[in-house]
Amino acid sequence: MKRSSGSERPGRLMHSEPMDGWRETAIAGPEGHGAGCGVYTSLPAIAKAAKRDGNRRFRGLYSMLNRVNFEVAFRALRKDAATGIDGVTWREYEKELSLNLLDLETRLKEKRYRAKLVKRVFIPKSNGKLRPIGIPALEDKIVQYVVREILETLFEPIFRESSFAYRPNRSAKQAALKLQDELRSWCTWVVESDISGFFDNVSHEWMLKMLERRVNDRALIGLIRKWLRAGVMQPDGMVEHPEYGTPQGSIISPVPANIYLHYILDLWFEQEVKKRMTGRAFLIRYADDFVVGFRYHSDAQRFFKQLPDRMKKFGLTLAKEKTRKFMFNRFHKERSETFDFLGFEYRWVVSRKGKDIIRLRTSPKRQRRIIQDLKVWFKKNQNKRLWWVLGMVKAKLRGLYNYFGVIGNSSKLNEMYILYKETLFRLLNRRSQRKSFNKKTFTYILNQHGIVRHKSRIVDTGIQESFLSQLA
Repeated sequence: MKRSSGSERPGRLMHSEPMDGWRETAIAGPEGHGAGCGVYTSLPAIAKAAKRDGNRRFRGLYSMLNRVNFEVAFRALRKDAATGIDGVTWREYEKELSLNLLDLETRLKEKRYRAKLVKRVFIPKSNGKLRPIGIPALEDKIVQYVVREILETLFEPIFRESSFAYRPNRSAKQAALKLQDELRSWCTWVVESDISGFFDNVSHEWMLKMLERRVNDRALIGLIRKWLRAGVMQPDGMVEHPEYGTPQGSIISPVPANIYLHYILDLWFEQEVKKRMTGRAFLIRYADDFVVGFRYHSDAQRFFKQLPDRMKKFGLTLAKEKTRKFMFNRFHKERSETFDFLGFEYRWVVSRKGKDIIRLRTSPKRQRRIIQDLKVWFKKNQNKRLWWVLGMVKAKLRGLYNYFGVIGNSSKLNEMYILYKETLFRLLNRRSQRKSFNKKTFTYILNQHGIVRHKSRIVDTGIQESFLSQLA
């Protein structure tokens, strides 16, 4: 699965045997339990045990924070990623990698490791607002990578089928198509919702309690607590120590966030909400954006009233402008509403053969955002050579074709190609005082570089939505 954190994953962590005689202490775990008491020494072994027993708690996990696994994590990090508060780059750290990793391992072993301040930056959102992003220091990224792999191994077996974000072999497109399948079977009422400022309002207390459902390792829990409480340096130099929230954009943040939503929403819906329903109901969630479908209006109304209180219990609030209840009924198309989810617009229509179908098309809002992102990207790279620009544009279009390539969306994909072509034509002609191309020559150049209309009718499984931003 491609992740929104942007890190690459060339290998998996395997080792928990630290060097220089640390093995026995680490394998025994922070509470002094021996290997015969259920302590596992590698991620594959932990994964097998986690799948066998969904209620089992694991100890001795802190022993996996060693230089062997740190090197795997270091090699997986992006070399060109933004630096944290200490300004150390990937290249600089690599110069004395063995000594650096040994020092990091020793500080963790002796409990002298201290999480550095998180650097806060703001990036623009499609609605004109700014999204806060936290950038950890390089060493914090390395340790967080290892802990993320451990947590993912422990919790992945218990995650529900309704959850699609931040999970291996699952994507935004799969979530969109699964929602289409569920809607067209028997659903007549829909509740769509989004959590307001989710990453900024996560309760540290509840988060740690949820992690302890599978982690019986006080040392590892203490390490995660340090990251949650780490100070955040704002762009103006002020340092804040948040009592709530987790920095969005860090390597580890997606997995604990998914764990948090698993317990407060997915599990609650499966074990409590559905039992009180008079008809069928389903949930599809991608990160903090989710859609719930119901057979009967009474069930939808009951859930719609309960949801705010459920979120409030765990310190969260719903975004009012993105939370609503509405009809989505094939037998009352004129009264049914359309809605957007993960860049697709959902609408009941009648096909050319006279059948009722749910048509998925690229939402107008997402289409405008795609073109705006192209303009911003080109402004940053307008001095690059033409062949490089066109190569990147081809990759961007290929990603869009793969993601939005579903049955019934060909016209929107061709419309997207035309918008891309016209936007790029105007932008390239502005690079110099003289007009660089006419439309005939420009079309010929695009064809030579393989930048063409979408033609395939094959429905591809696509790529995760976050990949589109990584191409920039």
